Amino acid sequence: MRVVVGSSSFGQASALPGELLASRGMEVVPNPFGRKLTEDETLVFLQGADGLLAGLEPLNARVLAAHAGKLKAIARIGIGMDNVDQEAAARLGIAVSNTPDAPTGAVAEMTLAAVFALCRGLHTQNAALHAGTWKNVLGRSLRDLSFLIVGYGRIGKSVQAALKPFASEISVYDPFQPDISVKSLPDALAVADVVTLHASGREMIIDRENIKRMKPGAMLLNCGRGGQVDEEALAEALQSGHLSGCWLDVFSDEPYSGRLCQCETALLTPHASTCTEKCRGDMEMQAVRNILRDLHVE
Repeated sequence: MRVVVGSSSFGQASALPGELLASRGMEVVPNPFGRKLTEDETLVFLQGADGLLAGLEPLNARVLAAHAGKLKAIARIGIGMDNVDQEAAARLGIAVSNTPDAPTGAVAEMTLAAVFALCRGLHTQNAALHAGTWKNVLGRSLRDLSFLIVGYGRIGKSVQAALKPFASEISVYDPFQPDISVKSLPDALAVADVVTLHASGREMIIDRENIKRMKPGAMLLNCGRGGQVDEEALAEALQSGHLSGCWLDVFSDEPYSGRLCQCETALLTPHASTCTEKCRGDMEMQAVRNILRDLHVE
């Protein structure tokens, strides 16, 4: 059987997932581009594949239908499934899986690191010193700030637990969990000093109007899904001083090269929240086990 690998970083953290595939007699075909595949590239790459260890390449109905009959399983390395047309996959008899547990700790750690960096101005002070300017900034203590977590799944809960030793006020907004959620997102945005997004789906959450509603001087973090933040409106809010900073790890179009790159108070990372040796190794091993299961290989 042939298993193709969409993720460009597969095997970098650990050789064990690849070795497990080889031990089961799998022919493993790595990503030939070292980056996210386009739709047309994915169409060609999947030729002859029984299984796909998927990254973020587009797996829409057109792509899946072109390989119906041969392609039997897609194992997403990660949580998000927005790039997979799951209805089309089910209709075509293609099993689809993901790895929802492995990324939780790494993403929570990265979020906490970004909170500290923004509140203490680490990114701006670092840039200034590299440019030859010795100037510290007056930071903000986490204990003086109110936090709003949008999305209260595995990662949202882990972020809350990570923040608890440092923050005195943490609220949650999640319309699917009304018992623990604040009732109104616009009202919560008006009083939160730090808003951090950990919601599923690609629907816009922080649009231009919600950015206007945010408390002056607030900070916005997003490592959930690209497309949930109006990036142009966010850049305007940073440049006008309405918001004091942001951290984005996901973007509507990746690789990102938009206006936020010109905002010195924007901390930007290249979809890197899961990039630890343990997290990547765990995700890849779970994905390999998922695909062997769905291909009925013992």
